[in-house]
Amino acid sequence: MIRFTFRQLSYFVAAAETGSTLKAAQRLSVSQPAVSVAISQLEELFEQKLFIRRHSQGMELTLYGQRKLVAARHLLAQANAFGQLDIDGAVSGALEIGVFSTLAPAFAPGLLAAFAKAHPGVRVTMREEDLDGVKKSLMSGRVELALLYELESSDELTRIPLADFHPYALLPAGHPLAAQDKVSLRDLAKETFLLIDLPQSRDYFISLFRQVDAMPAKVLPCTSIETLRGMVANNFGVSVLVTRPPCNISNDGMPLVSRTLREAVPPQRAIIATSANVLPTPAAQAFIEVAKTWLPARAHELATVQPLAYAMAAE
Repeated sequence: MIRFTFRQLSYFVAAAETGSTLKAAQRLSVSQPAVSVAISQLEELFEQKLFIRRHSQGMELTLYGQRKLVAARHLLAQANAFGQLDIDGAVSGALEIGVFSTLAPAFAPGLLAAFAKAHPGVRVTMREEDLDGVKKSLMSGRVELALLYELESSDELTRIPLADFHPYALLPAGHPLAAQDKVSLRDLAKETFLLIDLPQSRDYFISLFRQVDAMPAKVLPCTSIETLRGMVANNFGVSVLVTRPPCNISNDGMPLVSRTLREAVPPQRAIIATSANVLPTPAAQAFIEVAKTWLPARAHELATVQPLAYAMAAE
């Protein structure tokens, strides 16, 4: 027999996210004692403390509370999906997703639009973060699924492959290397290298140079693709990227040149990831099915139109 209620779980989650029973009560429009009683009842049921109470400093989850928070979020998501699945089978309700920040500009808006067209009854909220942030949000239950690059293996995640992206060289227009059809990483290493300075991403791009026994002589870090593209376009250096925007023009209107790498480096795979221990809700499963069709088609389109986009811009 189930000895807790979804109301108790929702009060627990609100207290964990806000750090106090008062703020949780304000968020939920209930009394503070109601939140406190619900948490005490859960602690009594589990015979474990969920929070450490710190006088005048709010509440902090115990290790046990952190594990229960993940489970509570998933239970509430499943309960919400169960209550909002229409009789005719139409999917509705709420869905929160995480998207890797370098993938988001090129793919998230179009994917969300395609999903909204296919399933207008689902309200989607997107969290745009770096790879570490996306994974933490997924594993903590803050998001139900995530769109990201597969940079490492983990038994904690279920992966659905979407598309492979090949790294490419990014050069200023008129750069001597731009005259070549293919560019060597060894030649790029001799130039000032603009590096995406995000967790795991920086390691991935540096690893490409290690594979050819060459390292950039000088590295300039950038925390966003658009800043990096602008720096390259304005002759501050060269770079290597994976995500392809729809044209070879920086945000300030300067032309860029993309070239295939001469070395056979492995492609980067975009995936949809879910927690391995949780069954996706109908809304999450519907999003996965749309992504499996839409994103590979969009990736192919961007790769195909890239040379034409630069030719038109150069004119």
